[in-house]
Amino acid sequence: MTSGPKISVRLIKKYPNRRLYDTQTSSYITLSDVKQLVLDNEIFAVVDAKSNEDLTRSILLQIILEEESNGSPMFSSDALSQIIRYYGHAMQGMMGTYLEKNIQAFIDIQNKLAESSKGFYEGKPFTPEMWTQFMNVQGPMMQGIMGNYIEQSKNMFMQMQEQMQSQTKNLFVGVFPFVQPGDKGEDENK
Repeated sequence: MTSGPKISVRLIKKYPNRRLYDTQTSSYITLSDVKQLVLDNEIFAVVDAKSNEDLTRSILLQIILEEESNGSPMFSSDALSQIIRYYGHAMQGMMGTYLEKNIQAFIDIQNKLAESSKGFYEGKPFTPEMWTQFMNVQGPMMQGIMGNYIEQSKNMFMQMQEQMQSQTKNLFVGVFPFVQPGDKGEDENK
């Protein structure tokens, strides 16, 4: 029995003195170095050196916090407040899935744009300046793509909401005498 190629995960250990140790290079690294691993699409895990507890998410959140504190933040205070309100809320899991799907849809759009624009820049990777120039030239096309993205996002949310309503209804069918299989809501009976 053979399995596919084994993906090696780069192990980074976090010590009590808050230092990060890269076991691949046998050296201490900084949060900036970890950020570079993310940018280079390296697969890694950060673990507590003593307990072996996975700290990867915590380190990634620290990087996001630094990025949000420097320069121009990606999230407004209102957006962050809305995200915080979903913690502990019944919709927390659904919101996480919704955000992940939206980010993936945005990445797919960006990849399609990069692929379709290869001829414009002789196959060179896009720099932020090149993206700015490309977006200025391709404004109308981008409006259409972003409109489609927003529509797709709205449809994903509506599907998730319908799933939630269906699951909730199925949960109560047969439990409460006033909810029977095939019943429609009050609004639908009017």
